[in-house]
Amino acid sequence: MSRVRYEKAGHVARVTLDRPEVLNAMDSRTHEELAAIWDDVEADDAVRVAVLGGAGDRAFCVGQDLRERARLNETGAPATTFGSRGQPGWPRLTERFTLTKPVVARVHGHVLGGGFELALACDLIIAADDAVFALPEARLGLVPGAGGAFRLARQLPLKVAMGHLLTGRRMDAATALRHGLVNEVVPRSQLDRCVDEWVSDLLRSAPLSVRAIKESVLRSLDLPLEEAFTTTYTWEERRRAGADAAEGVRAFAEKREPRWSGD
Repeated sequence: MSRVRYEKAGHVARVTLDRPEVLNAMDSRTHEELAAIWDDVEADDAVRVAVLGGAGDRAFCVGQDLRERARLNETGAPATTFGSRGQPGWPRLTERFTLTKPVVARVHGHVLGGGFELALACDLIIAADDAVFALPEARLGLVPGAGGAFRLARQLPLKVAMGHLLTGRRMDAATALRHGLVNEVVPRSQLDRCVDEWVSDLLRSAPLSVRAIKESVLRSLDLPLEEAFTTTYTWEERRRAGADAAEGVRAFAEKREPRWSGD
């Protein structure tokens, strides 16, 4: 049985971790399925936005399947560390630094360990008010190896991030919103509506503009500002040469909605 549901409709890819009986914990097979899905998301020009969620009422994802990890330890498999190179499903979303489509995390319930790291790797996070975030790896003799140690310190004030990283303390949705870690928090009953509103707004934007902006922002984060202005961005070059750059201005002048071609 598949570990991940993958559906595409109306320029939107919906990716759902589908192991609710284990709170959507990710085993090797899950990672393999996800890798094929992210390959398809990037390759299919009809897909403009991806939404990542978790099945069931209790969790978005609790991260690594620790029962599988325990079995691997018993067989003498090497311990994991930072990154997933050489492991099933590489490169995982947390290391797909060239994925140009926006990914929206739809989170609820437990968002723990590798599940939190998945959400941190997304471009937007929309959370139900029952969402609880944590990186408990230090309490398990592990490290947040899927980017949590790096992304959390970039997305939160350093002292706040270190407090959560070193202790595994949990953070509720309201606190995450206060720190700017999530885009919006809504009652659980309104989560799908809120996600759909964000998706609709993303789809109103020109596809090449979205990809150019995502690429330029993420590639320039660690660059000096002057260098950021002079760097060449692949998708910005495509946007400048494409028809949609003229279509948006023309539609504004004609007082109509633009008709994006993706070119």
